[in-house]
Amino acid sequence: MGSERGPRERMVFSAAQLMRGGGVAAAGMRDVAARANAPRGSLQHYFPGGKEQLVNEAVEWGGGYAAGRVRRFVAGLAVPSPSGLFAAMVRQWTDELESAPDATGCPVAAALVDRGGSTESTRAAAAAAFGRWSGAVAGALTDMGVPAARAEPLATLMISTLEGALLIARAERDARALTAAAAELGPLLDAAVTEGAAAVTEGT
Repeated sequence: MGSERGPRERMVFSAAQLMRGGGVAAAGMRDVAARANAPRGSLQHYFPGGKEQLVNEAVEWGGGYAAGRVRRFVAGLAVPSPSGLFAAMVRQWTDELESAPDATGCPVAAALVDRGGSTESTRAAAAAAFGRWSGAVAGALTDMGVPAARAEPLATLMISTLEGALLIARAERDARALTAAAAELGPLLDAAVTEGAAAVTEGT
C-alpha cells in the first residue's frame, strides 16, 4: 500500500504492520499516525470508534490481504496443486522470517490473542477475516479438483497448521516448523484431489 493511498488507508495498513510484530500494544495511535505519515488529528476523524475501530479494520485488511495472496499464489504455480499452494503459503512466512524476524506475524492472530477474549467486535472481525482467508483457500482447492465436501475442512487445516507453525518458528527463530509442515501436509492435500481432476490438472 503505497503513498498514493489516502491517510485513512495508510493508517489501517500501518496498524496491521505494527500488530504483526508486536501485537495490538505495538499499534499505538500516535505510532500508527507517524508510520502512516498522517496528521495525528485525523485519527479521530477517520476512526471515531478509537483504537478498537482501527484494530478491527486492520484485522479486516489482514483477511483481505491473505485471501488475495491465495489467488496470486495459485496464478504463480506452473501446475496448480494443493501441496504447491500450501508450499507457497509457507514460503511467504519463511522468506519474511529470514528477512525480518521481529516483524513477521499475522495481524489477525495477534489481535485475536490480545483482545479476542475481551472485545467482542475484535473477535468477530478476526472470525470474519479467517473466514475470508479460508474461503479463498477452499475455492482454490475446489478448482484443483478437491471435492467441495473436503475443501473447506482442508482449508481450515492448512490455515491452522500454518498459524501454529509460524508461532513455533517465531519462538525458535527458525523456519524448521514451517518447512516440516509443508513437507508433511503436502502429500495429504494432494491425495484429496479426485483421480479425474488430477489427470486434467496434469494435462494443462
